[in-house]
Amino acid sequence: MRRPRWSEGPVTGATGEVLVGLMSGTSLDGITAAVVRFTETEGRMGIEVLAQVQRAYDRPTRERLAAALVGATPSEYTRLDFALGGWLADAAISAIAEAGIPRAEIAAIASHGHTVWHEPPHGTWQFGQPVVIAERTGIPVIADFRVRDVAAGGEGAPLVPLADAMLFSAESHWRVLQNLGGIGNLTVVPPGGLLDGVRAFDTGPGVAVLDGVTRQLRPALPYDVDGALASAGRPIESVLEGLLSDPWFEVPPPKSTGRERYTPAFVADVIARCRAARPAVRDEDIIATAAWFTARTIERAFARFVPEPVEEVLLSGGGARHPVLREAIAMVLSPRHVRSFEALYFDGEAKEAVAFAFLGWRHLMRRAGNVPRATGARGPRVLGAWYPA
Repeated sequence: MRRPRWSEGPVTGATGEVLVGLMSGTSLDGITAAVVRFTETEGRMGIEVLAQVQRAYDRPTRERLAAALVGATPSEYTRLDFALGGWLADAAISAIAEAGIPRAEIAAIASHGHTVWHEPPHGTWQFGQPVVIAERTGIPVIADFRVRDVAAGGEGAPLVPLADAMLFSAESHWRVLQNLGGIGNLTVVPPGGLLDGVRAFDTGPGVAVLDGVTRQLRPALPYDVDGALASAGRPIESVLEGLLSDPWFEVPPPKSTGRERYTPAFVADVIARCRAARPAVRDEDIIATAAWFTARTIERAFARFVPEPVEEVLLSGGGARHPVLREAIAMVLSPRHVRSFEALYFDGEAKEAVAFAFLGWRHLMRRAGNVPRATGARGPRVLGAWYPA
């Protein structure tokens, strides 16, 4: 069903809509596109993931994006913004083709883009020109999801809690959904997905430091493949204690962070600390320390800020596939049951793309997409801006 032109605005009241969600995360791994059908029956949401596509960034692209996060020229920012719009459009087109859905039946493409800088309350900036996506696909685009929440006094993150509660809650027990992208974030979801009890916040690094350390020590590797290096190392406790002394970990939610904190300089400092603490340190020990750093930040977040009787933790994002990180989290969160998101649902790497497709659907319905208790915004807000085909 073709959406209206700009003068008419988004349509409300529709159900059975198909949207494409696009995500380029802070892990710098690549783009995820998910084609999702949303239905609503008597106030209960139903979703069907029709297709998902992963487009990995090659090394030059990853390095180009990483360089932009620490400063680039206006020319490079402009070129990269348009280039990323094209890459996002290509991923959307591939996912639509895999789903076998005519483009005319896609209600909209919901694109998170790629966060270049996130500094609430001063602002937030995502790359990936929505108009380029609209031009390339011929489909309307909803983008710029974080801006409205920040403008309303919120952190602009996390934005997945509404999807976590409405789509992935347990019927009889408290659940936490822990994402392990570049940045780690969690959503506390009460039984039955009651929105009054939903809370969410960033926990610290997901794989940003782990991947960064691996890439600095082993430039030929995009990340610690299959956890092979970390599994052969021993974490350095004194370094972990030093890293965990960062006052940010004691700041109560709502709170968010990003690569503006976990920069290449931060990664280099982690490596230097490890070498100073253990003169004969191996690369494997440093990488193991980085993996355990993420696990310990999650342990601290639960101890300080999750008083709810959580029985189950579902891990998603690229870090959920790292065996050392996954096992470390299970260890520090015991006796809670820790398992992968995909054990109950679909591929966890597509979860955030599906969540942004859901936020796009909420935009079409003129319904709020943020959870003020999670972001600290002054109230519920319809998120995103509409870019016509």
